Amino acid sequence: MNAIPEPDRIEGVKHPNETSKVFGHDAVTSKFLQTFNKGRLHHAWMLTGPKGIGKATLAYNIAKFLLIQEASTNHVFNQEIQKSTLEISNKNPILRRIRAGSEPGLYVLRRPLDEKTAKLKNVITVDAVRELRSFFSLSTTGNGRRIVIVDCVDDMNNNAANALLKLLEEPPKNAVLILVTHQPSRILPTIRSRCQKLACAPLSTTDLQSAFEAALPDVIFDRRFATLAMGSVGRALQLALNEGIDTYSQIVDLCINLPKIDRTKLLKLANSYNRTAEGKFDQLQVLVNIFLARMALSPFSQDSNGQAISGEKEIFARLCPDQFAAHQWANMQLELSQTVGRSVEANLDPSSLILDMGFKIEATAAKILN
Repeated sequence: MNAIPEPDRIEGVKHPNETSKVFGHDAVTSKFLQTFNKGRLHHAWMLTGPKGIGKATLAYNIAKFLLIQEASTNHVFNQEIQKSTLEISNKNPILRRIRAGSEPGLYVLRRPLDEKTAKLKNVITVDAVRELRSFFSLSTTGNGRRIVIVDCVDDMNNNAANALLKLLEEPPKNAVLILVTHQPSRILPTIRSRCQKLACAPLSTTDLQSAFEAALPDVIFDRRFATLAMGSVGRALQLALNEGIDTYSQIVDLCINLPKIDRTKLLKLANSYNRTAEGKFDQLQVLVNIFLARMALSPFSQDSNGQAISGEKEIFARLCPDQFAAHQWANMQLELSQTVGRSVEANLDPSSLILDMGFKIEATAAKILN
């Protein structure tokens, strides 16, 4: 029987449930531990921040930590025991059970499998949330805690979100829910208000490099990974594993002569993608978004050494010389993201989407420069 796909797994890299070291989030870890040490553990926590910065890794480490602690007290002989780290012994059997998906005290709620297509559904459904009832009805083991990781809340449809809200309003005894979100502003305010927030920031270059080297010890860290990843180690890993620098170079090369795009190069790029190259197209879309975002931010950036590809700085200076142009490119980025998202859901041909992206970028450049 094939394993169910994991939406947060990067092929060739350890899954967040196998990663014991959290990089760059000391402040939020300290905040959580301070609450725990005071005996005020909240029943719901929301981890916020951009995608790929280690929120899932932090969520699993919190879950591991909670599952091995005494549930009733953190005092021995009336002396308070202060916990200063989430790390636990590698010999603890709970690590093996979590990695195997067999830990009875942990439930991971994420997009379910569509049995008809053998692919993950686009959303977390209300039925998936309702399955938590069975989890909470089982007899407890260990310290009695029940931990639920929702990865990620952004994937919930409205019915699923409302079902989760009911659970947050009346949480079962000894239950702790850890909600991961990349876009907290899109979450129901009533859900946000019932959670303690742990705001995770993008990683510094130093922390990003450390996390990257821990995940891919045999790959040399390239400065350009940090420049394009924008604090996301997940994105840096994808760049390294999927020739992302070369793809970004192609995007920059296409835009050298804007407002006239090179149609031969655009057609060649489009024809190199097909319906079977889903992951490859996803990365292209992400890199186009990064290119447009970097261009929109360029008039306000003071980082003269932040060039990812040779010639990029000159393109930005010509195509985005002022605030008006920055506004146009920011709108273009948003429009393309929404258009491509709807088209992917409709299963349209990637090559057509690439041509459409190219022509829309050309039209925006012409509007700015002409």
